[in-house]
Amino acid sequence: MLKNIPEILTPELLKILDEMGHGDEIVLADCNFPAASHADKLITYRGVGVLRILEGILQLFPLDTYVPTPAKVMQPVSPDEGIPEIWTDYRNCIKKYHPDFKEFEQIERFEFYEHARKAYAIVSTAEKTGYANLILKKGGV
Repeated sequence: MLKNIPEILTPELLKILDEMGHGDEIVLADCNFPAASHADKLITYRGVGVLRILEGILQLFPLDTYVPTPAKVMQPVSPDEGIPEIWTDYRNCIKKYHPDFKEFEQIERFEFYEHARKAYAIVSTAEKTGYANLILKKGGV
C-alpha cells in the first residue's frame, strides 16, 4: 500500500507516469479523440473526465520547465468557436501545482493528431466537452 497517491490514478497509469522520462508527452483525450488508432500505449477511463485525471496526475508529475509551453491544446477549427471554457479549468488546475505556468500552446487539429501519435501514451476519457484534449510534457524531478 502506498500513501498519498490520488485515488483516480490506476496502477496502469502510475506505471506509465513513472516510465516516462524528461521530455516525454502524455495525451489526455476527450471521448471524441481517435485514441485507439493513435496510441502506442492506451489507458482507458470510462465515466471520468479529463479534469479529474489531470488533477491526480499533476500531484505527482513535473511539467517541463525548459520549454515555453509544457501543455498543448487542440485549437478550435473555427475562430467563431472562441476559447473553450474547459481551458480555464485546466489552466487553474495546472497553476495550482505549477504556479509559473503561463499559457497553452494551441495546435491545429491535424498537427495535434501527429503530436499524439508520437506521445508516450494516450489516456482516453469520457470527457464530452469539445476541445478538451490536452498534451503534457514531462519535466525532471
